[in-house]
Amino acid sequence: MSTGDVRRVVVVGNGIAGVTAADTLREAGFDGDLTVVGDEPHAAYSRPALSKALLREGDDMTTHRLPPAGHGAQELLGVRATGLDLERRLVHLDDGTALPYDRVVLATGSRARRLSALPDELTLRGLDDALLLRSRLADHPSVVVVGGGPLGMEIASGCLSGGCRVTLVSQGAPLSRQLGPYLAGVFLEAALGQGLTVVETASARIEGAEGTTRVVLDDGMVLEAETILSAVGDVPNTEWLGDTGLTAGGLVSVDSRCLVRPEIAAVGDLAIFPTSRGPRRIPLWSSAIEQAKVAARALLLGEQAPPLEFQPYFWTEQFGLSLKAVGDLPLEGEPEYVDGGPGGPALMRWTHADGTGVAAALNHRTPIPRLRRMTRAAA
Repeated sequence: MSTGDVRRVVVVGNGIAGVTAADTLREAGFDGDLTVVGDEPHAAYSRPALSKALLREGDDMTTHRLPPAGHGAQELLGVRATGLDLERRLVHLDDGTALPYDRVVLATGSRARRLSALPDELTLRGLDDALLLRSRLADHPSVVVVGGGPLGMEIASGCLSGGCRVTLVSQGAPLSRQLGPYLAGVFLEAALGQGLTVVETASARIEGAEGTTRVVLDDGMVLEAETILSAVGDVPNTEWLGDTGLTAGGLVSVDSRCLVRPEIAAVGDLAIFPTSRGPRRIPLWSSAIEQAKVAARALLLGEQAPPLEFQPYFWTEQFGLSLKAVGDLPLEGEPEYVDGGPGGPALMRWTHADGTGVAAALNHRTPIPRLRRMTRAAA
């Protein structure tokens, strides 16, 4: 099947956004030349698994693997995009080559934000990071994790389960900015019960020299450990687009179909897109997938393609707890318990002031479609 004059599509990025875009292009009928560029040498894998099962000592090292790609694209792995020529429609690569395109998907994701340039500051963003951390944990070192968001807490949980003594440094109560006080309190109680030490601070920095790295808090308190990790956010990989005029504030703004221009889509961690609460960047696994599906069809069908109708979905596993939540986070106030109650498996619901609903399952076997239905019932 031929799709108009679209004969060459380049997908820049081999994460879940890029892979989903490539798969969707084929599903939508594109049978032309498809090229996927990835700066990592690895096949596409699940990033959420890196901070969950892969850190556990008994993991069989397969939880991060994705099914083999079915898009049949030419894959250029271990190669980085260095520039985009909008006039000539070329993607420039760091090996000196250039790929022509009729349509292009920008899906270069993001990298870990760092607090220093010291090699002893570990971060967890890619598969190589996870494998390095896993090897370090084999000796059960003392660990300081800087960052009280979901990633930092998942890392701390994995380190604790590996037999390490772990201190978590957090700006305010861990998870409170992401989940709100109620759910954050549930996770904090579980974490403290398993032996996590939590230090709240206004700011922290990592300093020293190789072999003597330490964490210094705003009050001058110094924390030392054999292994120091930071989980303090990410930086979108948009520098390669710097002279195109497509970026603002390090992000690429897209329309309701995830298009920058009719021939250019941007999806995943580098994209800011319209939502019911205004333009937002939502660097979640589910967000990347939904954006990529919409963008791929829009590149082929234009305004005939359906727009993005995104409903946030968040998932975490840590300290013996599993949370699935559908709807906009964080949450204020106490939940309405639909099933279960405090201290056990629970199915909960909140309603925001604007009438929109959020449904969450804590250690509760509830399928995602039911959670989505519950948000509509709450609204």
